[in-house]
Amino acid sequence: MISHSYDELLRSKHRLAMLLFFFLNSATALFSMVYPPDNAAATPFPLILIFALCCGGLIFSFFSKKNYSSHLNMCSVIVGLLWAWQIALRFDEVGQTDKNYLVISLLSIFFISAIALSDNFLAFCLHAVPSTICVIFLDDFQHIGHILFTVMLPLIGLWLHHLMLKRSDEFTRRMVSNLYSEREKFSDLSMLDPLTGLYNRRGLQNKLETLFNQASGHYVMLLDIDHFKAYNDNYGHSMGDQALVRVSAAIRDAVRSRDVVVRYGGEEFLVLMSNVKQEHAIRMAERIQNKVLGLNIPHLFNAQVSTHVTVSAGLAALEEGDFISALGNADASLYKAKNSGRNKIFYAWEENNERHEIAEEKLA
Repeated sequence: MISHSYDELLRSKHRLAMLLFFFLNSATALFSMVYPPDNAAATPFPLILIFALCCGGLIFSFFSKKNYSSHLNMCSVIVGLLWAWQIALRFDEVGQTDKNYLVISLLSIFFISAIALSDNFLAFCLHAVPSTICVIFLDDFQHIGHILFTVMLPLIGLWLHHLMLKRSDEFTRRMVSNLYSEREKFSDLSMLDPLTGLYNRRGLQNKLETLFNQASGHYVMLLDIDHFKAYNDNYGHSMGDQALVRVSAAIRDAVRSRDVVVRYGGEEFLVLMSNVKQEHAIRMAERIQNKVLGLNIPHLFNAQVSTHVTVSAGLAALEEGDFISALGNADASLYKAKNSGRNKIFYAWEENNERHEIAEEKLA
C-alpha cells in the first residue's frame, strides 16, 4: 500500500533524526570531556550523564526494530536540562576567565538542535530553551537583547521551515493518496472488458486466486453466440457491439451476484459458479439461454437455428482446483453443442471414472 509505505518512510525519517540527536549530543559531551576549558576541575556529573544517556540511546535506537521516535520530545527536554545544568556548573569555574563561554555553549546547543531537530519544532524548543534561560540568568540579564536575538532568529527561521515542511508533507500525502486511488481505479479498469463491463481474462485470474477459499461446488460454463460472424458481416460491427452488450447484460442478470461472468473472447463468455449443486448449475445454463433468446435480437441469417440471437453452452464441474481441466471439458462440451446444431447446452461431468454427456436442445 502506497499510503502505508509513505508513513513508513516518515517513521524512518524520524528514527534517523533521533539517532542523529543522540550522536551529536554524545559527540559534543565527549569533546567537552576530552578538551575541557582552561582552569576547569574534574568532569562535571551532568556531562558524564549526557554522554552515558545519549550513547545508550544511540545504541538502543540503532539495534531496536521498533520505532521510538515518539519519545524524542521527552529525550530532548531531559538532555536540554542536563546541558543547562552543565553550563551552570562550568560557568562557576571558568566564567570569570572565559567571557565567551556562555555564547559558545549556547551556540553549541543550537547547532545540535538545528541539525538534528529541524523537522520537529517542539523538540527543538525543549532541547534549546533550558540552556537559553540558564544563560540569560547566568549573564545577570546584562546582554539579554543580544541573547534573545541570537535565540529568536533561528527559532523564527526554524518555525517557518517547520510550517513549510508540514505543508509539504500534507501535499505529498494527498498526492500519494490520490495516486493510490488512481492506481486502484486503473487496476479495476484493467480487469474489466471496456465494451461489456464484464471481467476480462485478467479479472478472471484475479478471481480464481480467491475462489478456492470458498466452499466446494464449482462449475465452469462457456457460452458462444451462434453464427455471430454472420451477424457482424450482415448487420455491421456497430450493431454487433450492441448485441454483445445486450447479451452480456442478459448473462449477468441470469446468474447470481456471487458468480463471475467473463468476456472470454470475441463473442465467447465464461461463467464461473461457486457453491452450487449440479442441477442448479444446469438450470442456470438454461436460464441464461432463455434470457438471451428472450432479448429478441433479430438474426435473420441464423434461420437454421432461430431468427433471433441464440447462444450455445458447455458446462463442466471444476474439481480439485483444476481449472485448466474444467475449462477444457467445458470447451469440448461447447464444441459439441455447436456441432450439434447450436442453441444447445452440453453438460460434462465425471462419474465412476466414466464421462457422461447429455445434450439438450432449445427450440426457438
